[in-house]
Amino acid sequence: MSTATIRRDDLSLLEHHNVRINGINLHYVAQGQGPLLLLLHGFPEYWYSWRKQIPVLAQHFRVVAPDLRGYGGTDKPQKVQEVALATIRQDIQELIGALGHEKALLVAHDWGAAVAWDMAIRTPQYIDQLVILNMPHPARLQEELKKNFRQLRRSWYFFYFQLPFIPETLLRWMLPRIVRRTFRGWAYQPDAFTDADLQAYQDNMRQPGAIRSMINYYRAAFRNRKAQMQGLTDPVTVPTRILWGENDKALGKELTYGTERFFEAPVDIHYFPNCSHWVASEYPDRVNELILDFFRPQSDPEKNE
Repeated sequence: MSTATIRRDDLSLLEHHNVRINGINLHYVAQGQGPLLLLLHGFPEYWYSWRKQIPVLAQHFRVVAPDLRGYGGTDKPQKVQEVALATIRQDIQELIGALGHEKALLVAHDWGAAVAWDMAIRTPQYIDQLVILNMPHPARLQEELKKNFRQLRRSWYFFYFQLPFIPETLLRWMLPRIVRRTFRGWAYQPDAFTDADLQAYQDNMRQPGAIRSMINYYRAAFRNRKAQMQGLTDPVTVPTRILWGENDKALGKELTYGTERFFEAPVDIHYFPNCSHWVASEYPDRVNELILDFFRPQSDPEKNE
């Protein structure tokens, strides 16, 4: 079926499931049949961030979009160490097994992409191919944070989130304004987010324990940075495509430069001018095309017999 005939905003066929993995109850939505394709969201999102991808990709794949721990319908642990990167990586690996697969195609954005990078470096056996949206290779990020004052300034919120209680309190008090500024304020095309979209994200963050769990991702990363630095330059052996909105207010385009040197597998980068951090929402049709083009051999029935 041509993607032009598919309503990419039609979520009526979504299946909602819950599964017990790695000590938590994890919620995910699913649609379609075929090779397993996982979509991993970022902060402060949940499965809904892939609303413009799921119906299109589900014409070719079994698409599964989980709520990461702390988000959406998934459990929301309140201790910092319960959302450490290694723990979330284990969640995704166990989810793949619970879905009856040994590996998956992976598309990931922001924090979901941080998890995906970690898997590609440390446990590549779980990934067939990888598409990353606006998250640099972790070694490149560390390099730039050491020498790039502009990037350090862009990352101010990472340090702000280390404060106890204050970030959660202000987020609760100012939630509608912060959600609006985070999505429409950061977007190059603000109309990519409807009022209903903003309300969905607010409702997601209003769930008990959600805001603290989300912010704890940043605290866990800071506290575990020494362990996370180990092995970052090990070569990536997973074929990877990177999609990058050039007007990202949090992560500069220069973080992608030199990424190729960390790869033994093929890697390519596609830049989106006039696009923010929210590339999947602002340019959904082009994002869908690039994902399908990259994964097409996996969805070809003749090559999967």
